Amino acid sequence: MTSDHAATSMTGDHAVDIDKHVRVYITVFVALMVLTVVTVAVSRFHFPVPIAVSVALIVATIKGALVACYFMHLVSEKKLIYAVLALTVVFFIALIALPVFTVSDGYWIAE
Repeated sequence: MTSDHAATSMTGDHAVDIDKHVRVYITVFVALMVLTVVTVAVSRFHFPVPIAVSVALIVATIKGALVACYFMHLVSEKKLIYAVLALTVVFFIALIALPVFTVSDGYWIAE
């Protein structure tokens, strides 16, 4: 009888753990849907281009972070993964900023 009781309590613990993970995934999914609606709503308003692009990039960054953290399980990774991710962000920013420093007249597109 004790082995049946142990199996039942273990199954119950696993069920609670699975329910917790499912609840987190559903919450992240709802957040992604809300952010998608925000993106579409911002595109319907006629904001100036720099503001619209800024809002779209902020929303996309938040959505990407949610996907990376929860669906790619980076939220539970060790510090080495965070160091590699930070290095990737540094190189990304450097490559994005490179045209700004290479164009002599200060504009993004040389004429």
